[in-house]
Amino acid sequence: MRMITRLASGVALAALAGCATLDAAPVADTPAPVVSSVAPGAPGDKPTWVNAAKTGVGASYEAYVDGQYRDGGRTGDVSRVWFSIADGVLTETMYGLIHEAQIKQLRFAVVTETGLSVEGTDTTSRTEYLHTDEQGRPLSPAYRVITTDKQGRYEIEKRIFTDPDNQSLVVRATIRALKCDVTPYVLLEPHMANTGVGDSGEAQRGALYALEGDVHLTLRPTLPFDTASVGFVGASDGLTDLADGRLDQVHDTNGNQPGNIMLTGGLPRLGPNQSLSRDFVIGFGSTRTAASSAANRTVATGLDEVLARFNGEGDRIGWEDYVASLTDLPRIAEQSTDGGKLAYASALMLKVQEDRTHAGALIASLSNPWGDTVDATESSTGYKAVWPRDFYQVAMALMALGDAETPVAAFRYLPQVQVRADTPGNTGATGWFLQKTHVDGRIEWVGVQLDQTAMPIMLGWKLWKAGRIGDAELAAMYVRMIKPAADFLVDGGKAGLLWNDRQITPPWTQQERWEEQEGYSPSTTAAVITGLTVAADIARASGDPASAARYLAAADDYASKVEARMFTTAGEYGDGRYFLRLSRNENPNDKLPLGENNGQPAMPEDRIIDGGFLELVRYGVRAADAPSITASLPEYDDQQREARFRVRYDLNGVPGFRRYGNDGYGENTDTGGNYGVGGMTPGQRGRVWPIFTGERGHYEIARASADRAPAATFDAIRRTYVAGMESFANDGLLLPEQVWDGVGDATPHGYQPGQGTNSATPLAWTHAEYIKLLRSLADRAVWDRYAPVEDRYAR
Repeated sequence: MRMITRLASGVALAALAGCATLDAAPVADTPAPVVSSVAPGAPGDKPTWVNAAKTGVGASYEAYVDGQYRDGGRTGDVSRVWFSIADGVLTETMYGLIHEAQIKQLRFAVVTETGLSVEGTDTTSRTEYLHTDEQGRPLSPAYRVITTDKQGRYEIEKRIFTDPDNQSLVVRATIRALKCDVTPYVLLEPHMANTGVGDSGEAQRGALYALEGDVHLTLRPTLPFDTASVGFVGASDGLTDLADGRLDQVHDTNGNQPGNIMLTGGLPRLGPNQSLSRDFVIGFGSTRTAASSAANRTVATGLDEVLARFNGEGDRIGWEDYVASLTDLPRIAEQSTDGGKLAYASALMLKVQEDRTHAGALIASLSNPWGDTVDATESSTGYKAVWPRDFYQVAMALMALGDAETPVAAFRYLPQVQVRADTPGNTGATGWFLQKTHVDGRIEWVGVQLDQTAMPIMLGWKLWKAGRIGDAELAAMYVRMIKPAADFLVDGGKAGLLWNDRQITPPWTQQERWEEQEGYSPSTTAAVITGLTVAADIARASGDPASAARYLAAADDYASKVEARMFTTAGEYGDGRYFLRLSRNENPNDKLPLGENNGQPAMPEDRIIDGGFLELVRYGVRAADAPSITASLPEYDDQQREARFRVRYDLNGVPGFRRYGNDGYGENTDTGGNYGVGGMTPGQRGRVWPIFTGERGHYEIARASADRAPAATFDAIRRTYVAGMESFANDGLLLPEQVWDGVGDATPHGYQPGQGTNSATPLAWTHAEYIKLLRSLADRAVWDRYAPVEDRYAR
């Protein structure tokens, strides 16, 4: 419903006092725009996505029906709509599968007496949760977003959430004029069918429409727009037209030439100290009728009621119910230093980032890394895809929270992304897990990463020991998935899928956990040894003692050669004794160069250090006080090393770590530009990843547990590593992939040290690491530790 109200008189006087045009003549009414039916300028500018530093992501909570997502369960019909927020505006919004974006962004442009102001570019913003408990801990991913004009002329408050019973999104907006007259316009940029080309649109005062193929959206305002237009971005769109402060041309349609379009809806002018409230509902569907019907049903329900259902208030089933089902969340949240706010937000983030068609399909991030410079001409998933490694981290964190259902659904999902004889196009070895896939199993990348083949086995063993899956299901999954994976970890084989025809001889891996280098990796080898050790336990329970013996023999062999293959005794740094990031062959002392990556020159392997060796301790392959581990820590921690090779950066007193020395996966130190802009150049630099603050915290827990340290030691870990990870969260309590390390030219975003960059936020793995760190502290034992591995190898 439309409301225009006056602000309080004190606020009015303060606002008017700063108005630059108070003495000017009254502004005349804007001339009526010229109406032309078809917008010119097809196909519009080349499209991109938007800033990946999200401050909010959300979707409805949907209950499983027999472990799957189906209509008719406790939460009714399944909503398949996700949204994100960055720079104070609604950004990528997905409908269908979780990677299928339909909207690039929705923002406001505001014409003022002193010029045009655009949300995101000309505003500051803050993000808050709409629904919290008495301690301020979020109970649902519904948001209040406030943007304030940098010149103090207006403020916009938006409340954003989805309808759990329809394919629709709600944006409830209030615009407040703080100084002088302002005229707001809604700017909707669709990117239908996950691209920014091929879109068609139609603008009416009662609704804005967009489509590509069989995907449609309808934006319905609760009162008609004053004016409405559609145009091609950069040529005839509303934002381009408003540059002179007037909407001079309006177009009903873009005709029969699709392209990169923008839809514009004009709202009434506000005088000084007036405010306007309008609601906007965006429906999605396979036809215009279906999309409009979805929006209309949401409006008919009543938006207050829709939010109550989204939250799960009272006897409604929603996010409150999911949070309440997490039996261990209250206990582990006590280990936080922020009152549990990030723990509760992390629980929401992990569950939001699951597909709602393929139950258990857990993605890496609801973002496109460095999206504001990423081409949107072709459909791509970005990080909205399945990597079994990230997947494992999330499933284990959900287990740590006490989620009894999602990790099981995740385990049952995994055969979809394992290479089989009938995998389309496969002519080679089977049993290994695909590098990266769409949530429906569609193949995207096909490098062989042995940790991604071991981790599904590890997850299955954890679920079995926790009583989440029974012996019969485990035995069936042993035959179907676990045995083929374990056999590959022993025998390897020649890949035969798309471009990949490499021979894999474990524990040599074609790619390690950063998907860039081949050879012997401490982190990969740790997972392989662990996977084989617990596979032996599963094999015995499944009546296959011969395979059990074979798996243990291979694990024993790999474990006995960890140092011989990956620990240099003739290295460049310190006393020359430390774990390498990766050894190209079985001689860690030959100083072979690693391959060029991300614009960085090839460097001798002994000059490249990372924290992968700590995974040997996490899983139990090595004791925390093993000589090879303790010898490596000083080199990992060295902050005097030149910037290219330095890994540790203490940011605002928090121990932070890059992936490895010579990492180029990040912003350019010479130009401040995004990763990949201008090609792969030596100036690119990978920044600090909060994950590693958690990894180091886990190592310290392992060491303290082994030493039976007093409570004060664990409290120090909490105050250093838990508080450190919390410091990396943004105001929406989202954790990033990378934070700014202060090295090189400033970026256009003006990052401060420790602030999340435009790489990817929220990163599910980072939230998972934080949750697991809390669980490990609560248990006084590393959550990812495997007893059979520790008993056998951590001597």
